[in-house]
Amino acid sequence: MKLKYLIIIVLSTLAFTSCGSKKKVVQPTKPVVVIVEETPEEQPNVNQEEHVEEIIKANPNLNRYTLQYINKFAPIAVSEMHAHKVPASITLAQGILESGNGRSDLATRSNNHFGIKCHRGWQGQKVLHDDDEKGECFRKYQHPDTSFKDHSLFLAGRKRYASLFTLDPKDYKRWAKGLRKAGYATDRKYPSKLISIIERYKLYEFDYAKPQNNHTIVEDNPEIVKEEPNIVIENTVGNYYQVVKGDTLYSISRKYNTTVEKLKEINGLTSNEISIGQHLLLN
Repeated sequence: MKLKYLIIIVLSTLAFTSCGSKKKVVQPTKPVVVIVEETPEEQPNVNQEEHVEEIIKANPNLNRYTLQYINKFAPIAVSEMHAHKVPASITLAQGILESGNGRSDLATRSNNHFGIKCHRGWQGQKVLHDDDEKGECFRKYQHPDTSFKDHSLFLAGRKRYASLFTLDPKDYKRWAKGLRKAGYATDRKYPSKLISIIERYKLYEFDYAKPQNNHTIVEDNPEIVKEEPNIVIENTVGNYYQVVKGDTLYSISRKYNTTVEKLKEINGLTSNEISIGQHLLLN
């Protein structure tokens, strides 16, 4: 399946006669934004299932709807990150917060996961929704994936958000604060809400996802944004890694750009259980 997502900017002109003069003045009108949607293409796997499994082990009380949202939309968030430079962690956190894990009235009625209003020039589908005022106009999409794509273009195509794209794409804290400063939300707690979601569900790990030539995506060695630098101790000898306290197959697979299944296969493992001091063949 292939998604054709087309944004057509139509710059029309208006000719009119000024008072007291026969001279015609050509004045550009506001851009017209038209979206043509088709069935979305399947996005490359970003190890989202392993990610969810890993964070559940650390905290079994996490919101199951949020976990389902991450599992479903992490691939498109990563794809948009590579296409438009919006951190996947920010996109996911905004989607989770704005759409109530995809379960809000606006999201279910319009597939609008980011609370983007129509704005002048919008020529796509519309839905009325009570927000700051009653019956405000919001964008409506056939597919949630289009909402994610439009969110990226909405940020990348407006001058008010230009400063965001000068930030480190892995600095989700500054991105969260920058969104509020640029006027995306009026809630003073908006940045802290995004940061809380990102850190609770370790969404920053998706900011390190890398596209590969074979159309799969593996993850680099992500770490939470901190004030102080971390000291990383390597436990590798040759092609072997020695398991230390806190390790899991998933965390090891991300650190060495491989997969859980690959580690299990080359080490003859039938489950995800590993023990401290165990030596694992990496390749």
